[in-house]
Amino acid sequence: MRLSLILPLCLLPLIIHADDYFPPSDAEGGWREAKTVEACRDLAGMDLSQLEPAYILTERSTAHGGLLVVRKGHLCLERYFGRASRNCNPDMASTGKAFCSIACGIMLEEFHDKLPDGLNTRVFTETYLPQAFPLDDPRKANITLGQLLCMTAGYWGEGQSPTGYVKGQDLPKPLKPVKGQDIRNLDESSLRVPLWCDPGTGYSYSSPSPHIASIVLRNVTGMELKDFIDERLAKPQGWGAWDYCLHRGDFVMPHANGAGSTALHATDVLRFGYCLARDGKWRDRQLVPPDYIHKCQTWSPDNPHTPFSLQWEHNADGHVAGAPRDAFWKSGAGGFCLYVVPSLDLVIYKLGGKTGQYDPTLTRIPQP
Repeated sequence: MRLSLILPLCLLPLIIHADDYFPPSDAEGGWREAKTVEACRDLAGMDLSQLEPAYILTERSTAHGGLLVVRKGHLCLERYFGRASRNCNPDMASTGKAFCSIACGIMLEEFHDKLPDGLNTRVFTETYLPQAFPLDDPRKANITLGQLLCMTAGYWGEGQSPTGYVKGQDLPKPLKPVKGQDIRNLDESSLRVPLWCDPGTGYSYSSPSPHIASIVLRNVTGMELKDFIDERLAKPQGWGAWDYCLHRGDFVMPHANGAGSTALHATDVLRFGYCLARDGKWRDRQLVPPDYIHKCQTWSPDNPHTPFSLQWEHNADGHVAGAPRDAFWKSGAGGFCLYVVPSLDLVIYKLGGKTGQYDPTLTRIPQP
């Protein structure tokens, strides 16, 4: 993730949402545009010359990608290179974690009677996670939904050089690599990843955590994660063709990975971010609980260790100089990132990706 992309776009006066505009689907006309110097200045309140350097940096960073900017409901910039285009469906990698989180936020409100303790619910029970039994570590009985979504449940970090962060310790703790997720046995492999610390006592970036949260969603709602997102977000917002990257050759994953690999059209990613920038509203409907969105933008009691709340990085402490403190974002491997800045009525989507992330066989959706 390159936070420098957002900085020149944030040095703008704070504004109040100008109107109640929400874009129709692309099939019905799509976003209103402000792509000339004059329109960008007069309608979106932006200097188009500040966007060009950001795009040049984007173009130089990956083989494929693009940059899209929406401010005040106007699409100010939309440029692609390589295999990227408006209607392609690339593997967005961990950017998809943000979609799982927001789905969980919707679930917490809609199914409150089943989850009366909300994010404080201890989910390793026969009710919420029967797949986890018998527990392979008694400490897992203390893991809450909030800890899973903040990656403080204690699950071992991923990759060849995982690290753990503990509040008050200046340097991260190096961890030895362990076996992580196996897409051919996604639920079981995620649940059996070991703990590196007691739940709540440290942070480590671990993809099994959000996937386990998605298993909870599946058990509570009776719906697959993809179907839940499709009904609660995609259809109301008018997304085009989308899916999770479920296909690996002849193997089809039985469940979406809550850890990511969503594959949306670029302008639909903007719709998702725009909804969050508008406090979860879409036209006359409240799609996402606003209090959940606010929790994504600031320090969580479930993660005092790092500025990472409910699968989103945030700037509540101002560690990204020049960026508003309400900015929040989620990045993904290959150079993908979605930025949301409500105080500026600003949404930015940066596409990246290696060639393999644009492989149409991952979703089986026909590509342009």
